Amino acid sequence: MIIWIRKIHKWASLLIGLQLLIWVVSGLTFNVIDREKARGNTYRQAIAAPSTTNTDLLPVERILKAYPETIELNQATILSQPYYLLTQQQGLYRHFTNRYHIVNAITGQLTIVDKQLATTIAQASYSGPGSIGSVNLIAPPNEDFLKDKNPSWQINFDDNLETSVYVEQGSGRIIGHSNSNKRFADFFFMLHFMDYGSAGNFNTIQIMLFAFVTLWLTLSGLLWTIHLLRKGQYRIKR
Repeated sequence: MIIWIRKIHKWASLLIGLQLLIWVVSGLTFNVIDREKARGNTYRQAIAAPSTTNTDLLPVERILKAYPETIELNQATILSQPYYLLTQQQGLYRHFTNRYHIVNAITGQLTIVDKQLATTIAQASYSGPGSIGSVNLIAPPNEDFLKDKNPSWQINFDDNLETSVYVEQGSGRIIGHSNSNKRFADFFFMLHFMDYGSAGNFNTIQIMLFAFVTLWLTLSGLLWTIHLLRKGQYRIKR
């Protein structure tokens, strides 16, 4: 019995030691890389705020009457223009599955975030030297933003950082910018949080398994120590 405990203890030590080494290397990497670059915001810029006053907007009551299935209504800004964002299906967080209607707050016209609008939004948020290389409508999972569960437009720019801008199809919001710097940092985040299944968080089966192996390493080491004590292999020298 003790022979098997020793063998498993040694292999568990190797597994835990390897992950600890990965934690040290990835942790050092986080301290070296530029945080702003790691977020993918090198060529990101703010879009100008709207100049329209609240008195120019259609009454909220009129909008809700036209869309009675609305769960929540919020004011939003797309390309400096005011809109009403009507939530039809609401997740716990905005990156969860949600469904929206976008209504022009001045004209009351229903707006669809199509390829052209998404491209214009992306260009307005981009300050880099590149031009648009491709535009794709992608379904989750989004490799650059794994937590996001909604369809989005991916607008790729042919700059030196291979920048991609993601615009949520339902709401028109910018999910984020990504580039080679962010993807480099994301690789080390994956290693650090053992997110090998690309779940986008650290609540994974790998972490649970690691915790179990660590517990086994502790218990087997304790049993092995007790065994050695009983055999008299630990002696205190004067």
